[in-house]
Order: sequence, then C-alpha cells, then structure tokens
Amino acid sequence: MPFPAPRDAAVIDIGSNSVRLVVYRLEGRAIWTVFNEKVLAGLGRDLGDNGRLSPDGVLQTLAALKRFRAVLEAVAPAEIFVVATAAAREASDGPAFVARVRAETGLTIRVLTGEEEARYAALGVLAGAPSATGVVGDLGGASLELIRLEPTGAGIGVTLPLGPFSLGLSEGFDGERVRRLCAQRLAPVAAAFRTDSFHAVGGAWRNLALLHMRLSGYPLHVVHQYEISASEALDAARLVSHQSRNSLERIEGMSKKRSETLPYAAVVLESLIDSLALKRIEISAFGVREGLLFEAMPPRVRGLDPLIEGCASLGARQGVADELGEGLNAWIAPAFISLPPLFDDGRDAVLTSAACRLADLGARLHPDHRADLVFEQVLRAPIAGQRHPERAFLAAAAYARHSTAFNPPELEVLEHLLTPARLKRARALGAAIRLGCDLSGRSAPLLSRSRLSIDRTQLTLTAEPGYADLLLGEQTSKRAGAVAQILGLKLNVSTS
Repeated sequence: MPFPAPRDAAVIDIGSNSVRLVVYRLEGRAIWTVFNEKVLAGLGRDLGDNGRLSPDGVLQTLAALKRFRAVLEAVAPAEIFVVATAAAREASDGPAFVARVRAETGLTIRVLTGEEEARYAALGVLAGAPSATGVVGDLGGASLELIRLEPTGAGIGVTLPLGPFSLGLSEGFDGERVRRLCAQRLAPVAAAFRTDSFHAVGGAWRNLALLHMRLSGYPLHVVHQYEISASEALDAARLVSHQSRNSLERIEGMSKKRSETLPYAAVVLESLIDSLALKRIEISAFGVREGLLFEAMPPRVRGLDPLIEGCASLGARQGVADELGEGLNAWIAPAFISLPPLFDDGRDAVLTSAACRLADLGARLHPDHRADLVFEQVLRAPIAGQRHPERAFLAAAAYARHSTAFNPPELEVLEHLLTPARLKRARALGAAIRLGCDLSGRSAPLLSRSRLSIDRTQLTLTAEPGYADLLLGEQTSKRAGAVAQILGLKLNVSTS
C-alpha cells in the first residue's frame, strides 16, 4: 500500500544559549528534518550574574523569532510548537520576555518546567532509540536535566544549575572551580541517578563527540547513537577542559561561541562520569524537540519501530514498487531466521525487515552507479533507531542488493564496525534481496508464489504448483547461487 501522506510540524526552541527553528516532515513514525536554523543568541548569558536575561540576547532572540515567524507563514506546517527552557523559566524578567515576544511576533511561548524539560528530553531519546535504558542528561546553556528511563518510559526528572551560564561563564573558565560547583550540585541527586548507560543530549556534547571522532580516527561521523566508553569520554573531556579558548577555536568546525562553552560541558561530563559511576555514554541527536513530536503521535504510531518505518519511508519515496519491502521480508525472513543470530535482542529480524524496505531505493538511479550511491545514502541516512554497526550492516546489504562484486566505496568503515560474520551476513541478505527482486520482477504478489528456505547444509528455492516456470533461467540460478555461496551452502532449485 502507498506510504501515508506526510505532514509538516515545526518546533521553535528558545534555549538559554541558542534559539532554533526546526521544520520536520512526519511520515508515520519516521521523523525527517527538512529545515533547521539556529542562532546562538545567549539569552541566559547573564543569568548567573544578576538573575536576568541578557539584553543583547533578548534582541537577538526577538530578531530570530521574527524571521522564524515569516518562514512559518510561508511553510504553513500542520503543527507549531513554541517552547522556552531554563533562561525564560529562571530569569526574573522571564514573564516580561514572554509577553514581549507575543506582542512583537504573535508567537505564544510555552515555558517548560524543569521536570517537563527533562521528560521531553527523555521522550526524544526514546523516539530515536526505543530500547534505550539508563539515564538521560540534557545539557543546555543554563541547566542540566537528568531523568531515568524506566521500563514504562520516562521516569521522574530533576533540573540542576549546571549549564555554562550557571557555572560562571562571564567570569572566565576556571576548571577547578567549575569541578567543585559540579560536585556540590550533583551530590544531592547522584545516588538516585547512578547508572551504567548515559544518554547525552545537547549541542555541546554533540560537539564533544565529533571532536572525539576526529581525535580517535573514528571513520563514521554520524553523531546519533555514537557510543563512547566512560574512560574514552573522560580522556576527551579532560583534553578539552585543559585547552585554551584559542586552541579550541582552531579545531575544524568549532564556532567561536561554541568554543567558549565547550570546556564547561566537558567538566560537567567528567563530574557525571564520576558521580553517577557511568560506564557508557551514547550521544542522542534527538531531544526536547523530537520529544514534543513523539508525544503528539498516536499511541499506535509511537509503538512502531523507527528503523523499519524510516527505511520504509525512504524506500517508498524513491522506489517504484509499492509493497515490495513487505513482500521481500515475508519471503526472506523465514529462511534467515534459521541462521544463528549475530545481533542481540532480536535485532537480526529488525535489520532484515529494514533492509527489505530499502530494496527499491536505487530504482531511479543510473545502474552503473546505483550500488555506490545507495551505499552512501544508507550509511549516513538520518534514520533513527540504529546503532553504528547496524548502519554499516544495512549499508553493506544495500550495496550487495545491487552488485555481485563487493567493492563498496568505504570498505574500511564496514571492516571497522562489523565483525567478519556480520559483514558476510549482510552480503548474503543483500544477495537474497537481489534474488527476490529479479525472480519476481519486483512484484510482491508473484514473489509470494515461491519459497526460499535454509537448512543446515542447503539453500532451497521452490515454487507453488503452476509457477515452476518462475524458477527457470540462467539469472535465477546465478542469483540464488550467489546467496548460497556467501552462506557456504549447497543450492537446490526445484522446478518439479
């Protein structure tokens, strides 16, 4: 069936350091960013000094909001969320600012409480990684929100004055003083939030992750669900906290304003690792904004898998054969489920389903370049719900779906992220998808008239009575033989 009609939603997020407009295209459970503009206005810059909003930050924020309103009048999204966080919440002149924004722009701001901000950050993490466990930390310009992820979803959260503006940014960075403040402010809540896994939300921590990628030579610069051990994160944080501002500004991609706040974010992370006894840090590109969208989805949609739905959305928009992905999964999954699992928690089945949804992704691309282009797109697609090894697995499968010879453009990325067994399985899955597409002429109803099965030593391809001719031909034998060869199985094509 055709994919549901998309709708647009917009979020204006007025934070202590930045004000941002993001327009999203929502296709069921799939969330796509189609417009993203940020202004580092520094609205809460003076909060730690006098408890008031920065006058210059107010002017910059108002200018940004007037521009955002003009954009939204043209885009006309179905839903608009306008929220403000710690600066507007904590400042003594916050209510006057909210009133001024409404008078000058017509925008009505919802000022989130600290507990609401924490909850929406957690919902955002769950929107991007439904199986996430542990604690979410959302670091903004003025505050840090902590919230534990419970089996039922977001638990109780707290807000702490641990953003750069609350740690004395205007006085200049003093690492030891900032460490003392962090330790003092974390101490009353540390026992309640101790955990192995920490999900880091916020621009400063995303920048810290990108810096770690560069320093460690990590080959895939995709921030979402990038995982770092606590020891590696501690090394990176300490390195940043000991750099001068000039040194940080010389780092490729580091803005002047971000280099000013990054050492504070690094020390906060150091303190969290120590106080909460963290073992793993996972970066989330999803946060409060995506949490607002996730909450607004119908419960049935929220329960869908974001990886499968994102791949289905991407494939449906660029493919030409409706229902092909579902048909391929119904045909391949029963065979591949007999193979030993290579991923935890039932992820093999999810990855098979997702890869099948991408089968038609290259339909509109030139056949000479199709495999390379599809590989690049799948490897870096902004689709949630996949760890980096799973990205590599799907990219390898997508390449193998279009090419018998396996020479992807970034083989070193695959070899870094995948074990040999996982890489071989991805190639076999891609070859099976290619077999199913070519066998049926990309017709799901016709494909359902045949059956693929795997036992201990043999891959068997059969057809229903009256459809034996479907299995004839050199190409069928060739495609089926490729799957069998990768898996180390004998091939049996039964046309009788």
